Amino acid sequence: MILDILKYSVNNLFHRKLRSFLSILSILIGVTAIYALISFGQGINAYMDGFAQEMGTDKVFLMPGGGLTQAPGTSNILFSEDELDFVRKINGVDEASGMMITNGKVKYKDYKEKYPFVIGMSTDSKEKKIIEEMFAGIEIIQGRTLKKGDLLKATLGYSYIIQDRMFKKTMSVGDKIKVNDIEIEVVGFYEEVGNPGDDSNVYLSQEGFTEIFDIEDFEYIYVRTAYDQSPTDVSANIKEKFRKHRNQKEGEEDFQVQTFEDMMAIFTNIILVLNGVLVIIALISIIVAAINITNTMYTSILERTQEIGVMKAVGAKNKFILLIFVIESGLLGLLGGTIGVILGYGIAKLGGIIAAMNGLSMLRPGFPWWLTTGCLLFAFLVGAGSGYLPAKQASKLQATDALRWE
Repeated sequence: MILDILKYSVNNLFHRKLRSFLSILSILIGVTAIYALISFGQGINAYMDGFAQEMGTDKVFLMPGGGLTQAPGTSNILFSEDELDFVRKINGVDEASGMMITNGKVKYKDYKEKYPFVIGMSTDSKEKKIIEEMFAGIEIIQGRTLKKGDLLKATLGYSYIIQDRMFKKTMSVGDKIKVNDIEIEVVGFYEEVGNPGDDSNVYLSQEGFTEIFDIEDFEYIYVRTAYDQSPTDVSANIKEKFRKHRNQKEGEEDFQVQTFEDMMAIFTNIILVLNGVLVIIALISIIVAAINITNTMYTSILERTQEIGVMKAVGAKNKFILLIFVIESGLLGLLGGTIGVILGYGIAKLGGIIAAMNGLSMLRPGFPWWLTTGCLLFAFLVGAGSGYLPAKQASKLQATDALRWE
């Protein structure tokens, strides 16, 4: 019987092509948007998980009071070399490294200058490793890393070896650039991080950074905790001891101490809120689709009142009539959902390609099996649910009244 109902419902949909198309169109727009948005959300989550694995969860960050809400290189709250040494001696700290950062004018040949972040970091292998882990564990893919004695030498981010990303021409090891009008030799390039900001960084030794910018203090101190210590406990210990070291009252600190989990929680919450807002917007079109399907089914019932009367006259039960119209409206939703999933997949894939071409490879969509299954099931249930009330009304029609309908 179910197979017969399906054939009957499909035939009815094809007999009303325009109306069916409009109902399908309204639901496929919503499903397309939801599928594409969630796939990007899944891709970003996968990127953050990979970032967490590369970076490690044993990190604690000492930063100016504005924290992550303050643009790097803009704070007047800095940390001295003596304060870095003080942090190194705190119980639970395995290693610590300071990072200098500011915006710098970068000039290459006759091309228009750029203003990326310039970072000064230690050339000590262990301390440098901490900084590199902060950028998803990036490694050198061309040339070499900075070493002791590299005063006016630099390693560059991935964007400098991509044509038209930073400059019209790609750069190579041995090329010369000017940072704030001082000539620097390029000795290496880092692999891609996945966002334009980090991939355009210029990395100098601390000595080279001080030589160019006349800045001797650090804006950030990154700590690797001892393997047997809780980062949360170490973070609290650093905050307390550093506050006393600076002779500041509790609650009036001009610095922040955060664990890796704290930082990830901030980004995760931002992503969840953003995805939530976008999905709510997409759901509006689903609501419009549900109203459209309900209207379509009511109209269909009016047109087929005598047909319903004939079915009743030959013995069709109420639940049979109800099932016919519920399945028919469910098929409208399922067809719209299927096309929406296909379009959403194509849009997400294309969006990922365009993002990667513009240095945003972190925006890679993800397509878990439950996303496709969930969207299809959701579309079917929206369609079936929208058709339930009209179907129930149709099932309660009396055969004599339906046959006399004009």
